[in-house]
Amino acid sequence: MAKNESARYDAILLSSFGGPEGQDDVIPFLRNVTAGRGIPDERLEEVAHHYRHFGGVSPINEQNRQLKAALEAELAARGIELPVYWGNRNWAPYFGDVVREAEADGRTALLGLVTSAYTSYSGVDQYREDFEKATAGTAVAIDRVREYFDHPGFVQPFIEGVTDAAASLTSEGIAPERIHVLFVTHSIPTSAADASGPSFGSGGAYVAQHLAVASVVGEAAAPASPWSLVYQSRSGDPRTPWLEPDINDAIGELAAGGLTDAIVIVPFGFVSDHMEVMWDLDNEAVETAGEHGLQVRRVPTPGVHPAYVSGLVDLVLERVNDVPDAERPHLTELGPWPDHPRIAGGAVVDSASAQEATPQ
Repeated sequence: MAKNESARYDAILLSSFGGPEGQDDVIPFLRNVTAGRGIPDERLEEVAHHYRHFGGVSPINEQNRQLKAALEAELAARGIELPVYWGNRNWAPYFGDVVREAEADGRTALLGLVTSAYTSYSGVDQYREDFEKATAGTAVAIDRVREYFDHPGFVQPFIEGVTDAAASLTSEGIAPERIHVLFVTHSIPTSAADASGPSFGSGGAYVAQHLAVASVVGEAAAPASPWSLVYQSRSGDPRTPWLEPDINDAIGELAAGGLTDAIVIVPFGFVSDHMEVMWDLDNEAVETAGEHGLQVRRVPTPGVHPAYVSGLVDLVLERVNDVPDAERPHLTELGPWPDHPRIAGGAVVDSASAQEATPQ
C-alpha cells in the first residue's frame, strides 16, 4: 500500500483491558476495575488471590505486547505505514497517556483495534466512554473497527483448535458423539445482555452473536459432537441474575447424564489466554472435569495466530478504504456488524455516518 492510501488515519490504537504486573499492583488494579462500586479492599483481596497465585502478574499485558509486535510485522509486510500505539482501560499504559503521546507525535487520527470481539457494555460502550475521556481537551479523534465476532480471522483459530482437540480425543477411542463441546464466554448480567440488542430477544446481541459463532465452529470442526453455550467468571451481587449455565455446573450435568466421556472447552469469548482463561478454565473447570471422570481438552484463544493478526489488519483496511458492507467478510448471518461513530474532543462527533448499534 502506498503511503497516501492510509492517510485517512495516522496511527492504530490497540485497545485493551490491562492487568497488574506485580504483587503491589494487584489491589490498585482491582480498584480501577471496580471504580465507583464502593467495594472495600477486603473483598477485592478475595479476587486478588487469582493474581497472587501467578506472582501478581496478569499475562494480558505481555500478550498485548506480543500482539502489538505481530501487528507491526504484518503491517510492514503489507507496506502499510501506520504505527501501533497500545493503551489500556485499567492499567498502564492508560488510554489518556497514550492519546497525549500520540498527539505529541503529531498523530491525531487514530483507528482503535479493541481486544473484544462481541457486543456488550464492556466491549463497546465502555470503550466509547474510555475514548471520550482520553480525547477530551485534545485534537485527537478515534474511530474503531467493528465487532469482529464472525470475521474469518477471529473464527478460524477456534475451528482449528476444536478440530485438533476432537481428533486427539477420538484417537484415544472416544466416539465423537460422546465428546461434548463447551463454548464458553464471560457471563454478564442478563439485563446487560438484553440491552446489547433488544431486537434479538432474550440475551440480546451478546448471546445471539455467541450462538451464531458456536454453530459455525461446531459444524466446521466437530459436526458429530453435541455442543452448548456456557458461561464463566460471574461476579457481583448473587441476587442479580447473570447469564447461565456456569461451565462448572454444565460439566456436572453432562457427567450425570451419562452420555459424555470427554469435553472440549472453547474460550471463544476471549482473544487471548489471560487470567480468567487461565484461572477459571485451566484451573477450576479442568479440575471439575477431573472430579467427574471426564477427559478434557482446552482450545487456545487466537493470541497471535497468523489468521487473527492478518484479520485485524484486514479490519483496519476496511475502515481505511471504506469497504462496502457487501464486501466485508463474515461467517454468520448476523454480520458484518456496523462501524462505530467517531470520538473526538471528548464526545461522539460522527454519529450520522455510523449505523445504529445493531444491523438493520
